[in-house]
Amino acid sequence: MRDYIRRRVVDIGTYIIESKATVRQAATVFGVSKSTVHKDVTERLPSVNPELAKQVAKILQLNKAERHLRGGEATRRKYKDADIA
Repeated sequence: MRDYIRRRVVDIGTYIIESKATVRQAATVFGVSKSTVHKDVTERLPSVNPELAKQVAKILQLNKAERHLRGGEATRRKYKDADIA
């Protein structure tokens, strides 16, 4: 694995843990695709830092469990804003 990829993988993992970010949020911050973030944290991170990978996996699992709530909130805001305009 190239050094810049190794560094990015650890940086993304650390960011997700510190900010409880979603894959989409991490992708935006690091300027890569959601697919790249997902591959970094699920496939590459365990070989680079297994302990960090476990912590990231817990947060991603929590995000997955809560995603229906976030989606509903986004839709509610969308239509609430549309009513005002």
